[in-house]
Amino acid sequence: MASPAEPILRRLAELHPKRIDLSLGRIERLLARLDHPERRLPPVVHIAGTNGKGSTLAMLDAMLRAAGRRTLRYISPHLVRFNERILIDAEPVDDARLVAALEACEHANGGAPITFFEITTAAAFLIFAETPADVLLLETGLGGRLDATNTVERPKLVLLSPISMDHEAFLGTTLAAIAAEKAGILKPDVPAIAGPQRPEARAVLEAGARAIDCPLALHGRDWVAERRGERLLVRDRDERLELPLPALPGVHQIDNAGLAVVAARRLGSLSPPPAAIARGLVEARWPARLQRLLAGPMVEALGSGFELWLDGGHNPAAGEVLAASLPALARGRPVHLVLGMLATKDLEAFLRPLAPLVASLRTVAVPDEPATRDPTEEAAIGRRLGIRAEPAASPLEAVRAIARAEPPPGFVLVCGSLYLAGHVLRTHR
Repeated sequence: MASPAEPILRRLAELHPKRIDLSLGRIERLLARLDHPERRLPPVVHIAGTNGKGSTLAMLDAMLRAAGRRTLRYISPHLVRFNERILIDAEPVDDARLVAALEACEHANGGAPITFFEITTAAAFLIFAETPADVLLLETGLGGRLDATNTVERPKLVLLSPISMDHEAFLGTTLAAIAAEKAGILKPDVPAIAGPQRPEARAVLEAGARAIDCPLALHGRDWVAERRGERLLVRDRDERLELPLPALPGVHQIDNAGLAVVAARRLGSLSPPPAAIARGLVEARWPARLQRLLAGPMVEALGSGFELWLDGGHNPAAGEVLAASLPALARGRPVHLVLGMLATKDLEAFLRPLAPLVASLRTVAVPDEPATRDPTEEAAIGRRLGIRAEPAASPLEAVRAIARAEPPPGFVLVCGSLYLAGHVLRTHR
């Protein structure tokens, strides 16, 4: 069901000719007119990075709530309803509060140019400023330095998940340039924790932290997380925690879980005890990140003998982590991909690590997205990488084609776009 906020959200989307226009000036002006809600927030954990932001915050949120803390969380994009971006104790904000905050921002803005993300971030800050809570987990939208969330001047803790190539048109065409934009959320004397980084990105983060006297804890130097059998081992300074494996599937979740654990231990009086950290790891949920679908029209179309999974990853690093995770998930069954991607993404780099693992590929347009890549072009790229590939009219038609042509058992993964993942989830509720 659509949110009652949809009419005002459509109006707000028309206030700026560009979907993305990185700047802090417009939102700073609006926040001043709103009496600076960004200065009235609970303690903030601010995270930037290319992959793993949402998973890390989902696990940290679950740990804090297991310890009885009241949490707020800001994420983007949403999958089904806009309300999902503004979470209070892991539940989407109610329609009445959302509409009131959006209307207040629309009125204060007075029709001035401002991007959709900027004005809706201001609305989130209004809601968060008026909601008693122990901590706000704040995810950047794109980049960091000029991201609307970076109007929070002094967070309690800064996190940097793995940084890789993505959004080059806005952040730069080298890994170092992108890392510099992400490092823009570092603050003097505010503790920061970095997940695993490639050498170029790590060097930029280290230099940026030194330049502003930001205490930075680096993966591999100051902390490490690893799987030991059926347990997660996290070592941080002189502390060693042995914990359950995270419930979120995929080999990459070991490092994301480690980042969440180290963050939880560095929150001072807010830090959850080890028992709550363990409970959070096994209770955390994060839709469309290697999520198995158990019901719905696409599951029914496949029939018995197939498993249907969903992942919103859409950049080269996501392709690499999917390739690392698929063998354990597929357990020897043929892997069939249903893929739709935006034209702004590097499809070939995403598919390259997956190509040796894939038995077939059905390509689709991302529904309701003007920037979708043509499925015929997607299939051609797949064939160039040696994958048996053909276009399909829709995700549902793609799985029907798999059911007709491929013998069970099989493992089917819908992937390539969070917008495609959102469409699939809307049809499976």
